[in-house]
Amino acid sequence: MDLEAEILVVGGGMVGLSAAAALAGAGLEVAVVDAGAPAQVLDAAFDGRASAIAQGSKRVLEGIGLWPHIEPKAQPILEIRVSDGDSPLFLHYDHQALEDGPLGYMVENRHTFEGLHALIESLPSARLVAPAAVVDLQRKGAHATATFADGRRLRAGLVVAADGRASPIRHAAGIPAIGWSYRQTGIVCTLAHERPHRGIAHERFLLAGPFAMLPLPGDRSSIVWTERAELASAMLALDGAAFAAEAARRFGPSLGHLEVVGRRWSYPLTLSHAERYVDRRLALVGDAAHAIHPIAGQGFNLGLRDVAVLAEVVADACRLGLDPADSAALERYERWRRFDSLAMMVATDALNRLFSNESAPIALARDLGLAAVNRLPGLKKLFMRHAMGLVGDLPRLARGEPL
Repeated sequence: MDLEAEILVVGGGMVGLSAAAALAGAGLEVAVVDAGAPAQVLDAAFDGRASAIAQGSKRVLEGIGLWPHIEPKAQPILEIRVSDGDSPLFLHYDHQALEDGPLGYMVENRHTFEGLHALIESLPSARLVAPAAVVDLQRKGAHATATFADGRRLRAGLVVAADGRASPIRHAAGIPAIGWSYRQTGIVCTLAHERPHRGIAHERFLLAGPFAMLPLPGDRSSIVWTERAELASAMLALDGAAFAAEAARRFGPSLGHLEVVGRRWSYPLTLSHAERYVDRRLALVGDAAHAIHPIAGQGFNLGLRDVAVLAEVVADACRLGLDPADSAALERYERWRRFDSLAMMVATDALNRLFSNESAPIALARDLGLAAVNRLPGLKKLFMRHAMGLVGDLPRLARGEPL
């Protein structure tokens, strides 16, 4: 039997499920399809992965009803300390300088997934179809029709591709993407440490790339370690104690003895940007539209801003009696999101290149730049609000307003 929905979301990651929750919360009938079985995603064992959630993204998660599920398990980020190698000059952000609450939050991915699945189950107009792999997508006439590997078909008015940076849906639609490899590998895991982190996030810029230590509940931190691709495999081959020692060598002794908790993950670091975010009855969100360097921890936050904008323009169109894939609404989504995405992409790419440069004059200039920003309260507050996702043309959900 064929299935029907107003919106089909392809991809059951955190961005895809958030999009489904936002659209269903606006009263639209949404089906979210994922190739993996829910039981595989909702493994109760901690796997070492966590994500940063900016203050603006927290408002989005509040607006779609997710935040109450994960707030008790979130670690507020109270301070951020940015340093360049062993230089004594640094940049320090403190949430007490603003009135917007913590700078952000760290949440284990498993808690976010658990909350999203519970939220989807609670929404009468949302359903999860999984496991189900889309093998064909036709976008002709008044509907798009997805065919699954088991022969079932689903008809929808709009398809939202949230299927990652390799996005088969984007490729099938013939949407080119530009990008390049950084010849770096991202290593992600969680470390337990001897001393409390006090809610402080650290980002140290090293020649191989940034090394971030991000606080989690308890005496634990999530690390995002950028390493040269040729050295990363050797680091991953070390046993837990030797790996933790290498991490401590890069981070320093301030948190005491370190110990690996859970799995270690790695992935090649690349930049990718779709030539366009929309097509006939199709919208791209998250990494399917833009994938950036993790230097600022903004990937998930960019995806949530996509979700907030897309949900707003589609919901507004439907309230006017228009098609959910109304061309003017989708064009508005693309215009709204493209500048923010490109600006973040350029900024993260430039920072990675700047701080990976071994030139002594450039090193001196960037250290003096960090120190200068640190001593200019007005400029520092502006940078803080940018990092918190509170600056720019924000959609209603990111402003804390109902959709």
